[in-house]
Amino acid sequence: MSALEIILNIIILICLASGLFFFFVGVVGLIRMPDVFTRMHATTKCDTMGAGLIFLGLIIWQGMSFVSLNILLILIFVWLTNPTAAHAIAKSAYKRLESGLEIEEDK
Repeated sequence: MSALEIILNIIILICLASGLFFFFVGVVGLIRMPDVFTRMHATTKCDTMGAGLIFLGLIIWQGMSFVSLNILLILIFVWLTNPTAAHAIAKSAYKRLESGLEIEEDK
């Protein structure tokens, strides 16, 4: 194993471990936060970053290939849809609060 392969493996492990850490923090935020807005903020930010780091690690591990291009397209899709979905959920929850309806909370 050459020094370059060792460095690449270390970078891949750092990306994967960091991605898992962000996913874990997002789950903890989902459990611990008090209302829909803070829960949504915790999960969407951490999921986007966690997926980005994990997919980056997979792209580096795979090397330059067609599979890497597919992973990159999936990553771009996640980066576009995750914030958009969070915005739609937040807008719906805000309108529901504004109209006087209560948002059901798990207790």
